[in-house]
Amino acid sequence: MNTYRADFPLLRAVPGERMSVYLDNAATTQKPLCVLEALRRYYEQLNANIHRGTHYLSRIATDAHEEARQVLADFLGAASEREVIFTPGCTQGINLVAQVLRTANLLREGDEILVSTDAHHSNIVPWQMLCAATGAVLRPIPLTPEHTFDMAAYEAMLSPRTRIVALPYVSNALGCINPVREVIQAAKRNNPSTLTLVDGAQSTAHLPVNVQELGCDFYAFSGHKTYAPTGTGVLWGREELLEQLPPWLGGGEMIAEVSFSGTTYNHLPFKYEAGTPNIGGNIVLAEAIRYVQRIGIPAIAAHEARLTDALYTGLAELGLTVLGPRENRGALVSVTCPGVHHYDLGTLLDQMGIAVRTGHHCCQPLMQALGITGTVRYSVALYNNEEDIQRALRSTARALRMLR
Repeated sequence: MNTYRADFPLLRAVPGERMSVYLDNAATTQKPLCVLEALRRYYEQLNANIHRGTHYLSRIATDAHEEARQVLADFLGAASEREVIFTPGCTQGINLVAQVLRTANLLREGDEILVSTDAHHSNIVPWQMLCAATGAVLRPIPLTPEHTFDMAAYEAMLSPRTRIVALPYVSNALGCINPVREVIQAAKRNNPSTLTLVDGAQSTAHLPVNVQELGCDFYAFSGHKTYAPTGTGVLWGREELLEQLPPWLGGGEMIAEVSFSGTTYNHLPFKYEAGTPNIGGNIVLAEAIRYVQRIGIPAIAAHEARLTDALYTGLAELGLTVLGPRENRGALVSVTCPGVHHYDLGTLLDQMGIAVRTGHHCCQPLMQALGITGTVRYSVALYNNEEDIQRALRSTARALRMLR
């Protein structure tokens, strides 16, 4: 996998050479040269608005944009490209679902939305807003003492009132791979009309994903965590469900015909893509996915699993508390240290050239459940290697000697 490291210009030359090891990939990944070149190529050779133009540039930009949609559909295992909605990121994808369900008046007072305790704020707050508007109730699914999804507690919570179940495929704070398929199956056994949403922000570039095999109704992810630019992402939804639901934003592109007496809406997926999209970003998101596919998700997953296991072992040997179990883990490790503030450890690591993330990771309810204020999170990507891990562990040991 070291051969791919050279594809990432920022890892070759950091201004000031302050950072030497980048382990903040759960926040955002670096971008390979093919992605950077594709973005420049779009603006130098294809830049035009899409879908309605009759001129040459508009036609070729439209073709490239819709080809990108097909790439994403194939990558996710979608039944049709009509199920792929381009968004600015995972957060907006989840908000789109919550607001559309509000407009559709599908929830009533007393209905329940179940959300895992390890959910990111973007998979909590939109549901809180939906509950405030409808009288529905948000119920957190607890964790086991081992910091994993509590399937027994979840199944006991399911009832005729359960309308929505939402959870991350991989916890961005704990690293645990949640039993998404089993969670969805239990929800559907309880009530086939229960809607299920998977936050795929930490899984899409790390694990095989097939939305039809998962059985979910919605799947959202951000492009900037999959080697693409910020401001890109996808919401996948079942076609028959998206056909029934109303649009969210109004404006150009999402309409078929407009008059002052009424409006008819465009067909999928354009019904949910009001206004000019991030054309270049969406095209380049597909380029990032092609890059991942050329390497292969199985190879990436195996490589990252080795690095993550080495991190887990090394950090535990330093006396740090590693959150979550060792097995069935995504590409990140979060730790705490009694008597040492996570920010202090992260600051010293930064001064040693190790980039990690500190804080609550947009998971304050999880931190409250664990009785902590935050963690230090080390997260890997395909371009990290064993040397990165060993340098991070040596620097962590040095920082702890200074802080303890």
